[in-house]
Amino acid sequence: MLWQKDTRVADWVTRFTVGEDYRWDTLLLPYDVTGTRGQAWALMEIGVLSLEEYTHVEEALGELAAAVEAGEVVVTPADEDCHTVIEQYLTERLGEVGKKIHTGRSRNDQVLTALRLFLREHLRALGGKTAALGGLLCDLGEAYDDALMPGYTHLQRAMPTTAGLWAMGYAECLASDLDALRHAFAQINVSPLGSAAGYGVPYLELPREAVAARLGFDGVQTHVTAVQLSRGKLEAHLSHALVQVAATVNRLASDLVLFNTAEFGFVSLPAEYCTGSSIMPQKQNPDVLELARATYHRLLAELQALLTLPANLPSGYHRDLQLTKEAVMRSVLLAHDLLTAMNHLLPGVRFDRERMAAACTPELFATAHALERVRAGAPFREAYREAARALPTLTAPEADAALAAYEVAGFPGRARPNLVRRALDRHAEWIGG
Repeated sequence: MLWQKDTRVADWVTRFTVGEDYRWDTLLLPYDVTGTRGQAWALMEIGVLSLEEYTHVEEALGELAAAVEAGEVVVTPADEDCHTVIEQYLTERLGEVGKKIHTGRSRNDQVLTALRLFLREHLRALGGKTAALGGLLCDLGEAYDDALMPGYTHLQRAMPTTAGLWAMGYAECLASDLDALRHAFAQINVSPLGSAAGYGVPYLELPREAVAARLGFDGVQTHVTAVQLSRGKLEAHLSHALVQVAATVNRLASDLVLFNTAEFGFVSLPAEYCTGSSIMPQKQNPDVLELARATYHRLLAELQALLTLPANLPSGYHRDLQLTKEAVMRSVLLAHDLLTAMNHLLPGVRFDRERMAAACTPELFATAHALERVRAGAPFREAYREAARALPTLTAPEADAALAAYEVAGFPGRARPNLVRRALDRHAEWIGG
């Protein structure tokens, strides 16, 4: 083990301390190569590496990056982490030059650099998937803004709405969730490199800001003690943003599962995203939506780990913090699966206009009846009581007449997908990089 001193460690200690970390480090390996390229440039700038040595290191790291991309190099339990893989690779090819690469850094700032590069890339992709899902909901908003359906409170029919307005509510929530993702992106996109173990390094005037710029970070965490203090906090910030997206999808999926039941019959789902029963030939189960709904709870579990692991720790690095890496990486991968599933499924959702219209029974228009009396001059409380007495004789108006009663943007029949699309488009710059 590269980091081990003369004392031999029992195998069980290695298993306990390394755990599944090597699997996660295999995912981080290409990002650690990128971070090491930044470190090599910094060492060349301050004279630790000569220009010739830097050139050799850069060539070797390029070869390693290609081997990693091809799946030829992975992290094994014997390696312990991705940092070992890189340093051993450089040392095998470059001898003494390879041994210089860890000058002025610690595994603490090295792993955080790789992790933040990983998270930055994936946040952009997740932002794109969230915006795409919002766009698909806007498509439904445009297609079904004239399709009456019951709106519910307490799962009881309440007032009329439209399938388009239902979709636009979720689209607007996703646009707001994108604000949370963008803020998490800004929090993550700062460089920890050069902080070493959390206390800087003596004698070496590391060009931290210049390296950060080369790696595409917006800046650095100036006070190096902040790097370890923020470990877990920044990851929790990101995870919380993903939980917000998942919370929106959770209720969206729950609605679609409910609307797809025979008792409602408001929507049909694409058969390719449903499964059958092992015993009941007639069944078509909305498994993708049910698992999408459940993913919210899995993300909450990872967020709970991120919120609690750093709690009550004194300042500085502690091995407890190693576990925050797995929690945030798992959150990212779960969110990818969730958004991929919903982006595939939603275009195949179809609303049954006739079934929804038939469910808009006369009592749903009692509020409209009362407010029509108010417009004629009656006090609302009197109009309310009169409408309650008139319930047995109320009739449901035609859809056009029902929707004509609404005049404010965002009300039934007055969806504004263009406004939400504009809100989604505002995120294109950070999503696209």
